[in-house]
Amino acid sequence: MKVTFKTILVTAITTISAFGSVAYLSCNTDRCKTILCANRGICNGGSCTCPSGYEGTNCETETRKKFTGNWSVFEKGSNSLAAQYPITIENGESITFVQIKNFNNYFSTPIRAYVDKDKLIIPVQRMQGKVFYGEGIIKSNTTYGQYGGITMRYLVQDTITNIKDDYGYESAINFSDPSSWNK
Repeated sequence: MKVTFKTILVTAITTISAFGSVAYLSCNTDRCKTILCANRGICNGGSCTCPSGYEGTNCETETRKKFTGNWSVFEKGSNSLAAQYPITIENGESITFVQIKNFNNYFSTPIRAYVDKDKLIIPVQRMQGKVFYGEGIIKSNTTYGQYGGITMRYLVQDTITNIKDDYGYESAINFSDPSSWNK
C-alpha cells in the first residue's frame, strides 16, 4: 500500500484542525451556562452579581435577613445612664428596608432603617421631639456566632433643648462608646 505525500498532508491538517477546534471550544466555554442567579441576579464570568437587597453565591438570600429578629441592647449614651433593653428588627416596606421597634428604649413608633451589605443605616428622622440618625456594622459574636452582634453608632438630639445623646457616633469629639446589639 502506497501512501502518498498528499494523503499524509491532508491527514495531518485534518488532525491539527480537530485538535485546534477542541482546544478553542474548551477555552471559550460560557462559564455562565450552568449558573442560575436568583432574584434577577446577573451572571458575569461565572459568578452572580446580585441586585440590591440580595446576596449569596446565587443571590438566593435577602441581605436584611441577617438583621431581622430580637436583639438585646447594651449601651451608655454621652448624656444617659447605662441601659439594657430589647429591640426587634422586622422587614420594612421594600427589600432593603427594616423597622426597628423600641429603638433607644424610647420610641413607641418603629423607626426606619435600610440595609447595605453588612451595614444598617438609620437615615435622619424626626419623631417624638427627637432627631436621630446613625449606622451599624453586623459582626460575628463569640456567643451567638455569625451575625450575632451589631456595633451601632448613633446620635439622638432633643429638638427643644438641642442636647445630644451620643452612642459612639461622634466618639472622636466626646469619647462616647457605640451601642452593642446582640442576638
